[in-house]
Amino acid sequence: MKKTQRGVALLLVMWACTLLAILLGGYAALAHTEGLQATYQFQQTRAHYAAEAGLMRAIYALQAPNMADRWMADGRMYPFAFEDSKVAVSIISESGKVDINAATPDVITNLFVAAGVDQNHAAQLAQSVVDWRSFAVSPQQASQRKAAYIAAGRDYGPRNGPFASLDELQMVLGMNPALYEALSPYVTIWSGRTSPDPATAPLLDLAALPGMNMQQAQAMIANRTAAAAAAAANPLAGLSNNGITDSIRSEAVLADGTRAVLRATVRLQGYRPGSQSFAVLRWQEGDGE
Repeated sequence: MKKTQRGVALLLVMWACTLLAILLGGYAALAHTEGLQATYQFQQTRAHYAAEAGLMRAIYALQAPNMADRWMADGRMYPFAFEDSKVAVSIISESGKVDINAATPDVITNLFVAAGVDQNHAAQLAQSVVDWRSFAVSPQQASQRKAAYIAAGRDYGPRNGPFASLDELQMVLGMNPALYEALSPYVTIWSGRTSPDPATAPLLDLAALPGMNMQQAQAMIANRTAAAAAAAANPLAGLSNNGITDSIRSEAVLADGTRAVLRATVRLQGYRPGSQSFAVLRWQEGDGE
């Protein structure tokens, strides 16, 4: 009996030791995971603030009092180092984009065609954009516009007024998520222009100009790139390209590969000694909408 009791006691001790080893292993794995999560969040925060430093640097450079230090809002890349991270900033003037509140129907149609929409659908979609932003001339017209949305399964009608945000373009009859994602970098509500400024317009916006085709637009972009390279030795070249409203994209990459992207649309409100006055119109984190 004594030998049997000693055998049972030994077995219980072994089971207890095994259980303790499992518990200690679990706690060790949990502590390791939490450490990795803390490190990841710390690095993401550092990358975020490095990208934010890029945005602030761009805002200063857009209205720098010294012309030689001023950056151009024509899409060229401005890289610089911030602590142990590499930051790359690009700026595009909103005046180079298609303003969905002000652009002519032809320009809007051409933009849709440049984005891959067939001509007939592009014309219909452009008319839907114009109907959305235009005040109804009569109650009957407003009712007809809303009826078209109801027939398409929507529980709303057009605003019958200017677009309040770019995201609102997704609500226009005929717009789909894929097309909106393709168009969102090329449209604005802040320029007030009936057509994009050719000096700063991206490729699709150039192609939207009346009388312009994709080949001509590509040639203009190539000439602009060559001119930007030639102007690198002359920092005063092209200063007239800057507008008062610009979209800034700042990407920061840390030494370990951690990456953060910030995008902001800002309106510059004039330089005052000792401060840079601006208003943030749109703020996005990451490359997606």
